[in-house]
Amino acid sequence: MPYQNISAVLTAADQASILAKLNEIRALLPFLINLTPEERSTLPKMGDNTEPFVNKALTYAENNATLVPPYVNVPELRKDFTLAGQIGLIRQQAIQLAEALDDTELALGSESYVTALAFYNSVKQASKMNVPGADAIYDDLRQRFPGGGGGSTPPPPPTPEP
Repeated sequence: MPYQNISAVLTAADQASILAKLNEIRALLPFLINLTPEERSTLPKMGDNTEPFVNKALTYAENNATLVPPYVNVPELRKDFTLAGQIGLIRQQAIQLAEALDDTELALGSESYVTALAFYNSVKQASKMNVPGADAIYDDLRQRFPGGGGGSTPPPPPTPEP
């Protein structure tokens, strides 16, 4: 469905509940870490093509103990591999949620800005026509558009598509 203007309300109680649930999720994942950009770039990556290799090597290691070097901890490998898959599923859902949040925030910001521009242009016209009270509002709002000396008009709001 194409994007339509959003008209919704998020109560303070709902926002607090959402933030609390996000904190609950975070608490369920106490082992999460933050890597530096350098660490991220130097770590070997397990992607879609590497995952089957790791799974196959793990299965062989579990079934061929005589071939496992003493410094390889096979139960820890199984634990890490399983957790990586579980985190991957959670991450996919979190990415979809983050994308929807980003898109919604962008659309709401755009709607707000376009509407504020319409009001600003109305106040600017009212100021030119010496409508009482318009000058002070216009002088305050036009500071958002420096360089035009207050005389340049911000871009007109886009026309909604039918």
